[in-house]
Amino acid sequence: MRDLDRIDRRILDVLQKNGRISMTELAQQVGLSATPCTERVRRLERDGVITGYHARVSPQALGKNLLVFVEIKLSARSEEVFERVRRELIHIPEVMECHLVSGDFDYLIKARIGEMSEYRRLLGDLLTQLPPAAESRSYVVMEELKESLILDAAN
Repeated sequence: MRDLDRIDRRILDVLQKNGRISMTELAQQVGLSATPCTERVRRLERDGVITGYHARVSPQALGKNLLVFVEIKLSARSEEVFERVRRELIHIPEVMECHLVSGDFDYLIKARIGEMSEYRRLLGDLLTQLPPAAESRSYVVMEELKESLILDAAN
């Protein structure tokens, strides 16, 4: 992957804040004409720097009012076990993120659900569908202080 110059980083900064901006407006904001700006955006997409454009949807609008984090510690660890966990978790729609982490637990899972009864079902599914879990710990978010998908492109 090529190094990103100042203009590439400015394009990324602007697009992260407004993915629906027109190429003409983007070009004006980064100091280019429309054609070179469009070419840069296409190159950033082709090179996998820009991985997609998404609409952010209010979880409350869909009745997904609860945000839960779950830590899971497996009783056994191997490449086969990690692959099985990956295969199972990608099919659980409530799971928004899952990370294999270092520390006392193996996985950190972020899930959006509607109510506590759904959480009970989700936790049951996680513990029965995954390889044997030695331990789990859950955190129900009481207040969301900050959530951002914007990466600092300037540095």
